Amino acid sequence: MSNDQSQPLISETNKHSLDQRSESPQRPLKFPKVNDDAGDDVVEGEEQKKSVTRTMKPNPRLQRYLIAIEYIGTRFAGAQQQPNCRTVVGVLQEAFQKFVGQPVSVFCSSRTDAGVHALSNVCHVDVERISKRKPGDVLPPHEPLVVKRAVNHFLQKNEGDIMVIDVRCVPADFHARYKAQERTYFYRLLSGPEPVSSFERDRAWHVPENLDLLAMQKACNILIGRHDFSSFRAAACQANSPIRTLDELNVIEVVSTPFFPSISERLKSSSVMEDPPVSLGSDTNHSQISLNTNEEKLEGSNGEACQEFGLRRRHRCFVVTARARSFLYHQVRLLVGVLKSVGAGDLTDPDVKRILEAKSITAAPPMAPACGLYLGHVKYDLPPETNQS
Repeated sequence: MSNDQSQPLISETNKHSLDQRSESPQRPLKFPKVNDDAGDDVVEGEEQKKSVTRTMKPNPRLQRYLIAIEYIGTRFAGAQQQPNCRTVVGVLQEAFQKFVGQPVSVFCSSRTDAGVHALSNVCHVDVERISKRKPGDVLPPHEPLVVKRAVNHFLQKNEGDIMVIDVRCVPADFHARYKAQERTYFYRLLSGPEPVSSFERDRAWHVPENLDLLAMQKACNILIGRHDFSSFRAAACQANSPIRTLDELNVIEVVSTPFFPSISERLKSSSVMEDPPVSLGSDTNHSQISLNTNEEKLEGSNGEACQEFGLRRRHRCFVVTARARSFLYHQVRLLVGVLKSVGAGDLTDPDVKRILEAKSITAAPPMAPACGLYLGHVKYDLPPETNQS
C-alpha cells in the first residue's frame, strides 16, 4: 500500500525556518505527509506487490542493484521524490544518471519523513550498462563495488550528506520494499537542562527533564507484542488495519556523542596498562569523572565538586529501539512521546495501558520530533555473497 497523497510541500525557501522550529520539544516540527517515517505498510501492500509482479517483464539488458544508503535527514524534504524539493531519491537518481549517462528510477524500502535520518535505508535500481564508444552495445553489468564507488563520487561532489554504504546484485523481481522482513528504528534523546551542543543539533530530541530509565523500560514491556495501535497512529495514516506486532521496544542509556576522554579516563587508561588493579576511585588527581555525564569536576575550597571552567556539562543520552515488520504512520515517534512522558514522571504504567486501550490518538501525548529518529536497519533474506575486494 502506498502512503503517497496530495499535500503541501516544503520549498527550499522556507525549509530553513522550519528546521529552526524543530528544536522545540513541545511543538514537534510538522513535515509533509508524503510517507511514513517509521516504515511502510507492508502487510496491506501485498495486493499491490502481486500486481507489480504480474505486470513486470524483466529486461535481460538491465541489472537490478540493492543499494544501502545513509543520510542526514534534516538536509532533505523526505526520502520520497517531490517536485521543487531536495529529496533522498531525487539526489540519488541524479548521481546514478551522472554515472550511467541515462535516467534511472530508485525505489526505497522505507520512505522516511523530512528530518528523519538513516543509518541504513535500502533502495533498488535497474541499470543498463551501455558502451560509450558504441552506444548500441550493451556491456556486462558493473560490479557492485564499482557502482558504490562511482555513485559516492558524485554524491560527495554535491552536499556530502548522503552516502552509499553497500551494494548487491539481486534478481530482477527483487523489490526493496516488499521483500523487507523487518525494520529497526532508533531514537536518541538527550536529557538535561544544558542547551544542546552544536555537534548534536538536529541529531536528537533534547528534553530538559531528568528521565527515569527504569520507568521507561517498564513502559516498554506494556507496548511490546501484537496490539491495536490506533493510539499510536497519525490521522493521515492510510493503513487498512491498526494491528501491528512490535517485536522489540527498549530503552538504554549510552554515552553521549561525540565522546572525548576526560583527564580521569586518560589517567585510568594509563594506570591500567601499568598496574591493572588501579581503580577510578583511587585516582590521585583531584579531578573526578561522572559516569552519567562524562563531565570533569574539581574539588572546591568547601570540599564540594564544581564544574571546571571551559568544559561543557554533558547530557544523559538515551536510545529507544523499535523493531517490527512494518509500522503505522508516525508510530515510532508517538511511542517515544509516551516513553518520554513516563520518564519525566508525567505518565505512569496505568496511564500507558489506558492510552493503548483507548485506541485513539487523542489519548496520547505529543509525538517526538523527527530529528531524533534514525532508520537503523532493513532486514532481508539474502543469499550469502562473496565479499567484493
